[in-house]
Amino acid sequence: MGESDGDDRSRALDIAHRRATGFLDGVTERPVWPRADLATMLDAFGGPLPEHGADAASVVEELATRADPGLVAIPGGRFFGFVIGATHPAALAADWLVSAWDQNSGSSTLTPATVAIERVAGQWMLELFDLPRTASVGFVTGGQMANFTCLATARHAVLARIGWDLAELGLANSPPVRFVVGADRHGSIDRAARFLGIGLAGITVIEADEQGRMRPEDLDETLDRAQGPAIVCLQAGEVHTGAFDDFEALIPIARRHGAWVHVDGAFGLWAAASPRLQALTAGMQDADSWATDAHKTLNVPYDCGMAIVRDPADSIAAFRTGGDYLMYTSLDPWDVTPELSRRARGVPAWAALRSLGSEGVADLVDRLHANAVAMAAGLASIPSVTVVNDVGYTQVMFRLETDDATRALGEAILLDGTAAVTGAQWRGRATLRCSMSSWVTTDGDVRRTVAAIRALVVA
Repeated sequence: MGESDGDDRSRALDIAHRRATGFLDGVTERPVWPRADLATMLDAFGGPLPEHGADAASVVEELATRADPGLVAIPGGRFFGFVIGATHPAALAADWLVSAWDQNSGSSTLTPATVAIERVAGQWMLELFDLPRTASVGFVTGGQMANFTCLATARHAVLARIGWDLAELGLANSPPVRFVVGADRHGSIDRAARFLGIGLAGITVIEADEQGRMRPEDLDETLDRAQGPAIVCLQAGEVHTGAFDDFEALIPIARRHGAWVHVDGAFGLWAAASPRLQALTAGMQDADSWATDAHKTLNVPYDCGMAIVRDPADSIAAFRTGGDYLMYTSLDPWDVTPELSRRARGVPAWAALRSLGSEGVADLVDRLHANAVAMAAGLASIPSVTVVNDVGYTQVMFRLETDDATRALGEAILLDGTAAVTGAQWRGRATLRCSMSSWVTTDGDVRRTVAAIRALVVA
């Protein structure tokens, strides 16, 4: 690389830093929802590929300028849509280093620094969640892939227990696996099942209570009716209500029937880090696998999901690859996830955890819950607004008297731009969901959002 190439890189990085900090500095007053649609953005970036290139600095400047109208104020304090956290400063800076380091982090022999950082981050999470300290922690892209990775491991393991070698024999003619889920499981569970060759017809659904928690008596009756390998999927944090399954009742039932127990805890596993809220996760540690997502509650950048499996041997049996040119140790990242080549996505998680410490993580979780309680109280004070769920964690769900009015309010909130909430269906009725996921959200953000919604409802 010549001197001019180094100068070009430095100028490009300087512009990226300036535009990134400018975006973050202005995010508080930016309309939370984007002001340009996809068609506008395609026009901004589209057209034929230019014949002649451009220097890196001008490309970065052009990129930032053209993208600006279509960017969402997710890093601000009033984005309450879906379940998406902002980015903690230490995690953001660490993510920049990850890109600069450019380490292919599948192998501990090739990239020992980043693999060590991820391994420590995984151990810290096991401590926070009070899960078995010898469990494997695989860093994947998000909650969807964390569920898939755990469930692929589960399928391999339950078939192995009855003598079916999936790696050797494949799925053709294999014994059927009972896939048991709650009525209000997240869609990523069904999608992971589909990836694994299990369609809707192969899923057994257990009824849930009014908050979305699986009914233990129904699980017991269902498992009693059939034999053979089974996987039971439980939930820590229902995406609408925030409710947690009763692990202390459900897991022993599944155990009596020889089932593998998986916990989908994309944002809910983090309740275990809070002394005030950890009772929500009581008994969770007795499962076989757990999925979570650090970009939600921990507030690290995309992408950073974690697939946690009690016995690393089960992960290795499902995922270890071949290749005589590859280098192996006792437990490489590519032994416990579907990927070979990947970025060091666990490094920002290490940085966030190191910056916060266990007390800081607990405080973060508690503040998210407190914000949800305050938001629910504020919304309930608005005429004709009904808060639908029990606000025991970080989710608030509300609606107006009719479905049409509820949907219209949702559209008006996004158009207003003060805050972002997203719509849903709950028990056949239209609702609006407010998810407290950002470390940036303040009491003032909650009050400002409630005031904006009040004005829209009363108008």
